[in-house]
Amino acid sequence: MSEAHTGTNAGAGSDVIRLLIADDQDLVRYGLRLVLDAHPGIEVVGEAADGAEAVRAAGRLAPDVVLMDVRMPGTDGIEATREITARHPGVRVLMLTTYDVDEYAFGALQAGAAGFLSKNTRPDELIAAVRAVVTGDAVVSPRVTAKLIEIAVPHLARDEAPARAHELDALSDRERDVFALVGRGLTNREIAAALHVTESTVKAHFGRILMKLGVPNRVLAVIRAYELGVVRVEP
Repeated sequence: MSEAHTGTNAGAGSDVIRLLIADDQDLVRYGLRLVLDAHPGIEVVGEAADGAEAVRAAGRLAPDVVLMDVRMPGTDGIEATREITARHPGVRVLMLTTYDVDEYAFGALQAGAAGFLSKNTRPDELIAAVRAVVTGDAVVSPRVTAKLIEIAVPHLARDEAPARAHELDALSDRERDVFALVGRGLTNREIAAALHVTESTVKAHFGRILMKLGVPNRVLAVIRAYELGVVRVEP
């Protein structure tokens, strides 16, 4: 298979999510296509067998979402993600791996990935994740987030949180409240309940937090909360 293959849902409507699959294993791409093309709201517009091919396909096919394998020969998924998100900011990348989380996860999110999923993810969860990243949400389970924090702790320990505390000056009091709860791993719905506001209000605050702190996604926002001392690293 190659990126030239097109999906079976073409022409289904402008609200259909255009998706590109990048994986070096033919069977994995075939399986993902079967699952995703069966959903009426998703159109698989192409496939790629390596990172370089994925970068080219993203430019030519203009997908909404790229399902990107982390480990591929040549240009790996992390480098391909970095190039795609830099060239096409509107494209969301969901990283796929055979492991729940490893040392590649942090690098993938730093490269601009909107989410990180195991290849063992259930079909309904995969479709939900695709829909979530299109709306601007990050997709990483709380357990994976906790592991990412664990990986990041040695780096955070070397940072001087007080020296960077001035970054919080850009946030309003309410934005600081939201940021602290995001740092604790709460969802937008849980934050809305805690602060007695609507979920849309939380989303608006969080969007401004990302912009002011220069953070691309929710997971890196959690890590930034640790870096700035908003949330403390437990021993």
